[in-house]
Amino acid sequence: MDINAIQHNATVLEREMQWLSAVIETRLQRHWGQAGMYTDVTEVPMPDLTGDPSFYAEIVRYYNLGPDERLVVLLALAPHIQPHILDVFFTRNADYDRGFTEFGGIKGHQHGGFLPTGETAAFLLAAGNLERRFRLMDLFREDHCFRKFNILRLTDAASDEPFLSGTIRLSPEYLNYFTTGLSHEPDFSMNFPAKRLRTGMDWDHLVLPAHSLEEVGEIRDWLTYGQRLLDEWDLRKQVKPGYRALFYGPPGTGKTLTAALLGKSAGLATYRIDLSMVVSKYIGETEKNLSGVFDQAEHKQWILFFDEADALFGKRTETSSAHDRYANQEVSYLLQRIEDFPGVVILATNLKANLDDAFSRRFQSMIYFPMPGPDQRLRLWKQSLPVKAGLEDGVRLEDIADKYEMTGGAIINVTRYCALMAMKRGSNIILQKDLLRGIRKEFEKEGKSA
Repeated sequence: MDINAIQHNATVLEREMQWLSAVIETRLQRHWGQAGMYTDVTEVPMPDLTGDPSFYAEIVRYYNLGPDERLVVLLALAPHIQPHILDVFFTRNADYDRGFTEFGGIKGHQHGGFLPTGETAAFLLAAGNLERRFRLMDLFREDHCFRKFNILRLTDAASDEPFLSGTIRLSPEYLNYFTTGLSHEPDFSMNFPAKRLRTGMDWDHLVLPAHSLEEVGEIRDWLTYGQRLLDEWDLRKQVKPGYRALFYGPPGTGKTLTAALLGKSAGLATYRIDLSMVVSKYIGETEKNLSGVFDQAEHKQWILFFDEADALFGKRTETSSAHDRYANQEVSYLLQRIEDFPGVVILATNLKANLDDAFSRRFQSMIYFPMPGPDQRLRLWKQSLPVKAGLEDGVRLEDIADKYEMTGGAIINVTRYCALMAMKRGSNIILQKDLLRGIRKEFEKEGKSA
């Protein structure tokens, strides 16, 4: 953790919170008709961020945030860093024995403090002026940098409630940046049903035919040169910024490893989407679940990896019922999100024929991951064996590789089993009988006989 970044963030946000507190005090004084130092919140001196090294100041400068925008950011930050600043909004209306409607805000389920809503921002910044209120609403529209770059948003209000009744929610990513200065890695949850893929392997461990490796190389080239191609060669009018690839072939042939290696080599995070948590029988839920993933990944250049993608992106059904029609609408929505996604999307499936043809037309690459041949299997056996392990006399990996058709994933399972048996015996020698037993176990999984 960068101590300097934390110090810079703490210093600048201390001053910013003092400014927010003074704005709140001034606005309440005007609301109650009390005398104060200022006649309007716009007169409260705004801290000068010129030359400030904090991430907060950099964001303010980069997006050219004005006073209203800064105050909205600070309202979203306050519950996280100085929640007591907002306690004044708990003042009750004695005439109606309830809170003041114009203050907005809600009380959280566990948080004891005041959670500001869009109405709270309107109270501070619009002061009952409808023109200013309407301009303020623009800060929460889709095309504003707050929403566009996932800085903050209004949580969705109920369909029959006013737009500004949603709470102002700062994204976890920017909360981390504004406090610790570190990037945020989202936790696996219903709101983000994806896990980051990591690997200790490198490209030498990927065993594929030459033509498949060449096609994987095209994705690596896009990750390296794609941005320059769009910017320096001015191809944005003809070429969308994203890249879509299909990996197809039997399980265990390297599809997941390839996705992880692409992220590792490019210095980008690769997230594997858990489709069991995404796909829902309830109308609209699948769309909502995936929308959360795409929204968070939109401007981070993440690689999104959909394994067993035919569960979600399979052939569309005939519209024999309302549910079928809605399912097809969901597929159309997902097609559009994938096509508009500016990063790399990889769909993986065991059978290419299972995917809807509408998806196939949108791939820049369709890469086949076949069962490895004898020479490739020999290479996989050799590189999967532990460095500290030896083979029993008479064991010929060439014969095993030639006789038993297995994927790289299955071979790794066998070597894991053999190494465990050797360690259990207090030995570092892998025995022929353990190799054959491990192979038999893998074949039994697939309903085959060794």
